[in-house]
Amino acid sequence: MATQIALDQLDKDQIKSFQDFLLSYNKLSEICFTDCIFDFSSRGVKDSEDRCAMNCMEKFLRMNQRISTRFQEFQMITNENLLAANQKAQGMMK
Repeated sequence: MATQIALDQLDKDQIKSFQDFLLSYNKLSEICFTDCIFDFSSRGVKDSEDRCAMNCMEKFLRMNQRISTRFQEFQMITNENLLAANQKAQGMMK
């Protein structure tokens, strides 16, 4: 029973993770397409559009990575502050 619940939770977590990935991918695609693709008179992608799309993708991914790093740093500081506050409160109780 507990194993089945754990597997169900794992499935939900994996689905959520995949949904988050797809949301991010779709956002990236929309932003870069809107910013870079402007000539619909031919079937091919122009070199300037291709370079713009690659630069857009790289910038988006670097920004995403930087935000994730900053968020992790913030979480660590928050956890350290909570731990220090708990230790201080326990020291006052003694």
